[in-house]
Amino acid sequence: MTTCKVILAWSIMSLVWGCQSMAANDDVAARIDPPTIESRLELQRLVNEVLRTQVILAEDALTHSSVLTIERNPALGIQSPAAQGRNMDTPIQFRLMLNNSACILVDQRDGARYALKETTCVPEQL
Repeated sequence: MTTCKVILAWSIMSLVWGCQSMAANDDVAARIDPPTIESRLELQRLVNEVLRTQVILAEDALTHSSVLTIERNPALGIQSPAAQGRNMDTPIQFRLMLNNSACILVDQRDGARYALKETTCVPEQL
């Protein structure tokens, strides 16, 4: 039984190490092509989940560039009137990467990676 546990542990560690080594080595900046209803819905859902709020994305988000920038919008109400001037909070940025054939959305704040399974990407042309 101990031998089985050792083999299982090595198998799990190999899988984890393999996923980590693939994580960023083959990344290429990418954009969505072709954009579809499914890809837009998937991107919207994923960004909402990551930020734990509802955001509004442009229909052409990540179709011309690999960078998605989201600026914070202060809550408005009786207790917090509209602020004058520009919001100086750091915007949140995501980067779309192509890793082999997988589209990966990378949260630039912490490097977290999210696979977009309903989305097709092509390398970004600079």
